[in-house]
Amino acid sequence: MRVFSAFAFGLLFGLGLLLSGMTDPDRVKAFLDVAGAWNPALALVMGGAIAVALPAFALARRTQNSVLGEAITLPANRRIDARLLTGATIFGLGWGLAGICPGPGLVLAGHLAPGALAFVAALYLGTRLAERFRG
Repeated sequence: MRVFSAFAFGLLFGLGLLLSGMTDPDRVKAFLDVAGAWNPALALVMGGAIAVALPAFALARRTQNSVLGEAITLPANRRIDARLLTGATIFGLGWGLAGICPGPGLVLAGHLAPGALAFVAALYLGTRLAERFRG
């Protein structure tokens, strides 16, 4: 059941990314270009995601187990520190330069889109480097 639910929710997430245009780097770059030809469409996508996530996180805070009976562990650290700001900055720069973030990057790699495999390789290497320097 665990594998089936992971597949089903991953498929739903990927389809949502495709339908919303989040996998189109040009559309993402237009959303980030607030000083130029700004396209606000992805703000609605993000707003919809927040509307779905807020009740889910509220429920997760009140319960001990997921629907499948597995333990739910939410992060305890709520501090804004240099490590968080550095990671957010690197993420934002990469998103702005490539127009791709990790979820859409994996969807695009599944389509063998130009540059997506290089993006996923860089994502993998960056993750491994972060783990190594985490200490």
